[in-house]
Amino acid sequence: MRSFPSFYDPRRIGSLYHPDLAAIAADAGQAGLAPAANDALSVQCVLIDMQIDFCHAGGSLNVPGALADIRRLVEFIYQHAEHLTSFICTLDSHLPYQIFHPHWWADPRGAHPAPFTLISAEDVEAGRWRPLVAPEYSRHYVRQLEAQAKKVLTIWPYHVLMGGLGNALDPVLWSAVMWHALARKSQPTWWVKGTVPQTENYSAIQPEILAPEHPQGGRNAALINALSRADYVLVAGEAESHCVLETLEDLVEAWRGQPKKLERLYVLRDCMSPVVHPQVDFHALALDQFKKFEQLGVRFIDTRTAAAELPFLAGPERAVSHSDAPVVGLQRQGEWQAENQALADLERANLG
Repeated sequence: MRSFPSFYDPRRIGSLYHPDLAAIAADAGQAGLAPAANDALSVQCVLIDMQIDFCHAGGSLNVPGALADIRRLVEFIYQHAEHLTSFICTLDSHLPYQIFHPHWWADPRGAHPAPFTLISAEDVEAGRWRPLVAPEYSRHYVRQLEAQAKKVLTIWPYHVLMGGLGNALDPVLWSAVMWHALARKSQPTWWVKGTVPQTENYSAIQPEILAPEHPQGGRNAALINALSRADYVLVAGEAESHCVLETLEDLVEAWRGQPKKLERLYVLRDCMSPVVHPQVDFHALALDQFKKFEQLGVRFIDTRTAAAELPFLAGPERAVSHSDAPVVGLQRQGEWQAENQALADLERANLG
C-alpha cells in the first residue's frame, strides 16, 4: 500500500486554503509512478460534483457525511494511484436565475418559495406557485417532469454559483487530482454542467428536460462514448440521491443490453451521501434504484474492499519511464466539447 504524500493533511478537509502547488508537484515527481499511457487497463474515475457548496459545513447546500466521503476517496486515490488512469470531475454550475431557484417563483402574495419547497404541476395550475420567469414554458416544464416520471421540481438554495467559492472542489480533493495528473502524466477533465436556466441538470449525461436550443441542453454523448471505451469506470460523488443517482441511471440506460459494460461499472458507495430533505427520504429512494442497478451487473463497493477482489486494482507492475510517454487525455476537454457541439448542430438541423 502506497504511503500518503507529505503535503496531505486530512484535518484540512472541509476548510478553505490555497494548496501548495510546488509541494504537490515536487511530491508527484518523486512518486515513481508509471505514466498512465502505459496502463494495460484503462480505469476512468468519475467524480461527481464534490464541490465546496455540497461538501463543506458552510456550503449553501451541504450534504451531511460529505467530508468523510472526501477523506475516504482521497486516501483511496493515493493508495491506488498507479491503477487509476484518469479523472473526470463534473462541476455542477449555476446562475442566479434558474428554474429551481427561489426568484424564479412566487406565491399569490409575491413571496418566493423557501429552499426545499416542492412545486408540482397541480400547485402551479392551482395558483399556489406562479412562475415569474418564462411563465408559459415553466408551466409546461413541471408537467413534463411528471409525465416523464422525474422528481417533482425542488426549489434549492442558491448553490455552486459560477465564479463563487462554492463552485470549486474541496481543496484537499483538488490537490489529490492535481497530484495524480502530474504523477501519472494524465490530464484531468473538468466538465461543467447545470448552466441551462430552464431545466434542472442532476446527471452528468443530460438535463432533466432536454433544451436543444441551448448549447449545453443536450445529451453528453462524448462522455458516454469515452466511458464506453474504458475497461473500468469508477464513480464517486455528491449527492448520492441526486447527481450520482441520475448519472448512474443514464449510464445504465445507455448500456442497457450490454452486460459486459455494466459489470465494469463500479460505484464507491462509501464516497457519497444523500441530500437530507425534511419531507422526502431521498436515501431510501436511491437505495431502491441501486438494487435494480446491481441486478443488471453494476458493482457497488467500499474503499475498504480488498484490492485482490477488484480486477482494476490487480494489474501488473509497469516500467516507469516518463520522458517519452504522452500525456493521457491531453486534448480531451476540447475534443468532447467539439463532439457534443457537432451532435447538437446535427440534431437542430434535423429538427429544422
